Amino acid sequence: MISTPHTGNGGERPTGQQYTIKAGQYAATVTEVGAALRTLRLDNRELIMEFPEDGVPVGGSGQLLIPWPNRIRDGKYTFRGVERELEITEPARNNAIHGLSRHAHWQLDAQTDSSVRLTLRLEPQPGYPFLLELAAEYALDEDEGLTVSVSARNAGDWEAPYGIGSHAYLKVDGGLDGPQGLAQVPAGRWLMVDERMIPQCEVPVGGTPYDFRDRRSLRAVTLDTAYTDIVRDADGQARVTLGQGVDGVTMWFGAGLEWVQLFSGDPLDAPYRRSALAVEPMSCPPNAFASGKGLIVLEPGQSVTHTWGIVVGAV
Repeated sequence: MISTPHTGNGGERPTGQQYTIKAGQYAATVTEVGAALRTLRLDNRELIMEFPEDGVPVGGSGQLLIPWPNRIRDGKYTFRGVERELEITEPARNNAIHGLSRHAHWQLDAQTDSSVRLTLRLEPQPGYPFLLELAAEYALDEDEGLTVSVSARNAGDWEAPYGIGSHAYLKVDGGLDGPQGLAQVPAGRWLMVDERMIPQCEVPVGGTPYDFRDRRSLRAVTLDTAYTDIVRDADGQARVTLGQGVDGVTMWFGAGLEWVQLFSGDPLDAPYRRSALAVEPMSCPPNAFASGKGLIVLEPGQSVTHTWGIVVGAV
């Protein structure tokens, strides 16, 4: 168990305290700010796109997206007959994006050699006047790799809208245009969006460039695309893979995460551009606060937990 302290007055890391956990040949680092996954390695092999200890998450790398993933058009939504307006955090498209917890300082609740649990009391604020108690646990197993469990409890006095996503980038040698840049996505429909990345309609993947039901190359394929109609394995998990065999890596996600956004990182600067594939399990599609599609409504005192993970290998 290693906890790296702050660097002192005026020199505090943008992501705060760093929490390192280990199990077998796996090692991971989780940050205080945003409870983000900064590193994940197997015997020094990078399994995700990392960002510097003294930097900010590149392209949202490793961040948790709470209490909504993706975008809300114009930052506006109506819930229980009351119109709300959120801060615009994607000015170029005039959207509110990726929730409210990414830049918050999460508190250390518990840590062992192989796990760390961080908590956050998300206070009511303009556009989201609801009170949530959040907990994120990262746990490593020498055989099963990383498991992430995130819980939200409505600690307020009235119903609260809720959604969740994560933003880890899977990485293989050679990047997305190399020989291991092969993706398999068990999803039957993709989401067509407008120029502001707001949903228009769901489209069957068959016969389109977005069909990855059979493993195929990502070379020259640009993705910033949400998928649904997820096919799960016998154990109830859905699995998105990058690469193949022991040189690949797999993101799995459990019940309640019925959407997954894939982002090929084309707009990122070198050396991050197309170096990894963002695989973002989500409980709802973009603009869910406005559309209501897939939206979770938490009653006062009610909790919900979502689980996903990353393991080496792609079968």
